[in-house]
Amino acid sequence: MGDETASNTGDIMIHPTRQDFHLIHRLRVRWAEVDIQRIVFNSHYLTYMDIAFTEYWRALAIPYESIPTLLGGDLYVKKSTLEYHDPARLDDHLGIGLKCARIGNSSIVFLGAVFRGDVLLVSAEMVYVFADPATQTSKPVPDTLRDILRTFEAGVSSVECQLGAWVDLGDQARALRQAVFADELRIALGLDYDAADLEATHIVVRNRLGQALATGRLTQEAPGVGRIARVAVHRAMRAAGFGRMAMESLMETATTRGDTRIVLLCQRSAEGFYRNLGFVPVAEPTMEAGVPHIEMAWTAP
Repeated sequence: MGDETASNTGDIMIHPTRQDFHLIHRLRVRWAEVDIQRIVFNSHYLTYMDIAFTEYWRALAIPYESIPTLLGGDLYVKKSTLEYHDPARLDDHLGIGLKCARIGNSSIVFLGAVFRGDVLLVSAEMVYVFADPATQTSKPVPDTLRDILRTFEAGVSSVECQLGAWVDLGDQARALRQAVFADELRIALGLDYDAADLEATHIVVRNRLGQALATGRLTQEAPGVGRIARVAVHRAMRAAGFGRMAMESLMETATTRGDTRIVLLCQRSAEGFYRNLGFVPVAEPTMEAGVPHIEMAWTAP
């Protein structure tokens, strides 16, 4: 694997700042990562970069495990270079920055940096090659991926939200429900579809490759009362903001049509997520399909 642009690094930033990065992943230095001097052992900085690399793809709204299927190839490390400026120490809170700096024919150059506050500790350059997973021979970076990388670095959102009827969004919503409720959570069948879907307003949050990442539906519980249900988020995309995006869109739709109260039944493990959206418990916890649930409600101010 190779690419003639990989060695051309004349425009690489030598001393990046936090403001140079759209993606900053935060972590804390653990005991297992330091040497006898309580300083981070040098090889762990590559681990930090690898963690940030996974978070970069999450920010692109592309599940890392889906890259070969969605893009017809995978990324392989060709070269990693680190420059050490100052050590990180036990219990430091670090920010790991990563950005796409240049795209060649088959190579992509990423720049990384480790910060403690605004202090630069380590800078990095990593060259990845896009290649066929079966043969590991390089192939051109797909135009779609080029566009996604460039627009993300320009500050453009990596997702789109679509509201609509089941006839338009049902296939994607149903597939995501199946993956989350049945395949992952092992909840009894039937949550992938029911009769209420035909009358509901649905939302699907998609990445720029057309993959559904979050979904939910809104029905009319009673005059002025909406019910949100069947909220599902792709396993790799949780805590990335896409579930909140779906909920806020459904809540706006409900209030626009005149609802002053919205109710939902959620798993207890997700109670904090809904509390952050303004929902409060309105009943005692119950067991649904063998999983603890609680009824919650939001009331318009």
